[in-house]
Order: sequence, then C-alpha cells, then structure tokens
Amino acid sequence: MAPDQEPLKLYILDTNVLLHEPLSIFSFKEHDVVIPMTVLEELDQIKDRSKDVSRDARVAIRAIDDVLHDATTEQIAEGVPLQAASRGNSASGRLSIFADSQLPPEQEALPGNENDNRIINTALHLQRVLAPRRVVLVTKDINMRLKAKGAGMAHVEDYRTDQLITDIRFLAKGYQTVAGSFWEQVTEYRSETTGREVSHSIATSQLPAALYPNQYLIDEAREFAGRVVDTGEQTTKVLDLGYERLMGRTAWGIHPKNIYQGMALNALLDPTLDLVILTGPAGCGKTLLALAAALEMVVERKIYDKVIVTRNTPEIAESIGFLPGTEEEKMMPWLAAVTDTLEVLHKNDASPDGSLHYITEKANLQFKSINFMRGRSIQNAFVLLDECQNLTASQIKTIITRCGEGTKLVCSGNLAQIDSNYLTPVTSGLTYIVERFKSFEGSANLYLNGVVRSRLASFAEENL
Repeated sequence: MAPDQEPLKLYILDTNVLLHEPLSIFSFKEHDVVIPMTVLEELDQIKDRSKDVSRDARVAIRAIDDVLHDATTEQIAEGVPLQAASRGNSASGRLSIFADSQLPPEQEALPGNENDNRIINTALHLQRVLAPRRVVLVTKDINMRLKAKGAGMAHVEDYRTDQLITDIRFLAKGYQTVAGSFWEQVTEYRSETTGREVSHSIATSQLPAALYPNQYLIDEAREFAGRVVDTGEQTTKVLDLGYERLMGRTAWGIHPKNIYQGMALNALLDPTLDLVILTGPAGCGKTLLALAAALEMVVERKIYDKVIVTRNTPEIAESIGFLPGTEEEKMMPWLAAVTDTLEVLHKNDASPDGSLHYITEKANLQFKSINFMRGRSIQNAFVLLDECQNLTASQIKTIITRCGEGTKLVCSGNLAQIDSNYLTPVTSGLTYIVERFKSFEGSANLYLNGVVRSRLASFAEENL
C-alpha cells in the first residue's frame, strides 16, 4: 500500500462477505480493501455450481475484474483505486489481492491448509507488517471471528453495511397503539369526506412520534383504527378505517381473527400499495391472508391476471433439477405451506380436489423457483414471496426489481426461523426491506402479533 494511505483502515474480506453482498468491495468508503488469493479460489469453485449462490460469486468476480482488469501485477499487489469503478458509490480507497500461499510457514499462526486458517494467517501477517495501521478482518462466519480473535487478530468485524438496526426489537412493526381512547387523546383535528372515505387532518404533536406513510394507528379502547396517509411537521393526515370495519373485512371467505390480521387484510386488498411486507411468528396467518387476498384480487375483482408463488429453497435444494416433473412439480415440496393453505381455504367445498384444480386454473396460479425469477419482467400479477427471512438484501432486491407495471408483491417471513448460516434477524433481507421501504408511500408492513394456528402452536412459540 502507498505510504499516504497508512492512516486509513485496511479491510480484509472473507468469501462469505462477497457472497452476501457481491459489491461489498465498494462499501468501505475511503478505506482500502484486500482480498486474499484463497477467497478468489473459493469464488472460482462456487461460480460454476448449480446453486443460487453461484450467481453472487460471478457478480463478485466481475466487480473485482472491473477494478483490476487493466492493472499490472505490481499495481494489483500495491492497490488499484476503487473510485473509477465504484458505480455511484463513495468508494475512494484501493483494492488489492494478497497472495497468501506465499506466506512462509514460520509466519503462520494457525496450522494446516484449511481456507479459513489461510485467510486468518493473511490478516495476522498484514496486521504485523502494517502496524500501527488498523487492519480489520471482515467475515460473517461467527466461528471464524472467534478463531481470528483467539489467534491474536485485534480487529474482527461482521459485515454490517446493509444492517439498518442493531436490535430486532427496534424493527418497525407497521402500527402504533395509542393509550386509552384515540379521540380522548386527539382534540385538534379537521375531518373531510371523499366518496366513502373519511380522513382526518390531525395536529402532529398529538400523535405518536416518528410516524411514516401507511403506518396504522389503533387504540387500546378498540374504538379507532386508521392509516397514515401523509405526514408533516404541523399536521398528519390519517385515513379513518374504523376498528369494527377492519375486523369485518373478508377475502375469499377469510375473516381476520385479530386487529393485526385486519390491518394486514386492508393492506393486501389495497391495489394502490405495490409492496406489502408481513412478518410475525409461525401460525399468525401470513400465508393464509396473502393467498386469500391473492385469490380475491385475481378471481373475484380481476385486478391482476395471475398469482405467482415463489420462495427461497434450502441450500441442499438450490438446484431443483434432481426432482422429477415440471418446474412447478419440482417446487411442490417447498411450497407445501401454500398448498396446505389452499386446502384450508376449500376444505368445506363439496369436492375439495375439484375446487383446488378449478381455482388453480381460474387464478392462473403459478409456482416458480426463485432461481428462475432473475431476468424476468412480471406484469399485472400478484406475487407472493414466502420465507423471505432466508434471503439476503441483494437477493430480495433482485426479486423486487423484477416487478413491472400493475404488479403487487407480498413478502412474508418469520425472523425466528432463519436457516441460513450467514444471516441473523438483524442482517436478514426481510429486516432490510422493512426498514428501507417504511417511508415509501407505495408500501406497507405489518407485524402480525399473536399465533392463531392453535393453542399448541401458541404455547410453543411463547415457551420453546
């Protein structure tokens, strides 16, 4: 590294950081980034696999190549400026490759040829030769962070550039509860009627702080329910939904069992909202409400042309090719929650099997693998993206940017059921979009509080 860069930090990236966020090399602003040769070897091994993660490996490799493609061997070792290829980011540091295989054995703190050990040895070597410069190893692998600290690495961090909150308890729930009676708290307001809708312009000082568009307001007295339409320093406009009216909403024969489901149905059945995010524990009704709303909007109201259901598949099933049948038949094992929900919606029909076949045809219900959603442009569809807690921010972004005109996207997930090795509730893509989109006037998010599946499921959620 050049002498004038010495005061800046130097970040060493592990492979899982580049798989989590392929463009992470541009996330460290004025600081320098080092990629050990072992990381490039791991990316090379991953890029040709038939897994969804291979795409992220290829994007990361291309991003590194964009920076280094014209550089000489000496320049790559010294560090190539990131600014020229930063793609609108504020990166102004340098990117270099470190040939960790050339470290002499006597300088290796951790023995063996294991990839994690080679990367840690690289970080320890650079920490030693560049002292007192701050050298930081960045990895999403908790065990690797522990090993690095135990081996003497002074600065080891998780990659949290896309982490918007520090504690899942601070995640926006999509609603706020006013103590007591709403109209006892609010005395300064002006009401207006437009068609069948009533809205109130209320003094902002009388409402809870930090309101955002399409956030719901309810009171403890169960007398008022509304949705924020517009926020301002002086006044806030709230659409009056009515507590009892929300509880009386219906979609495909489904009625809300609590006010949280009522608010969710209101958002799901509103065609002006392009994105609805549903979070909550297992058994709170996320998939049931979303699918009921989808059938209502497609079959009954004919607002959308089709229903597309997709979800992330477990790592062992990233490639669904080993399963027999069509793409939709291959997806059935991982979309059982949806097919189970369809059966619940039609269990009282005279011929449930015939009803399911008829509705599948009538609603143009399609089951798609998330692996094949890239490159598509989805028009006039109701899209249900289930199990979002297992997706990274970049993966969810890929799906959202597929949605064209007239498409409504519903993202649902339970942050307590993350299967990914490298994601936590605060780094999940589901958490990321809740925070990123909460100020977007075309979206709403709801935390469905309470398990309604059964008393057994409720007890397990609270006590296990």
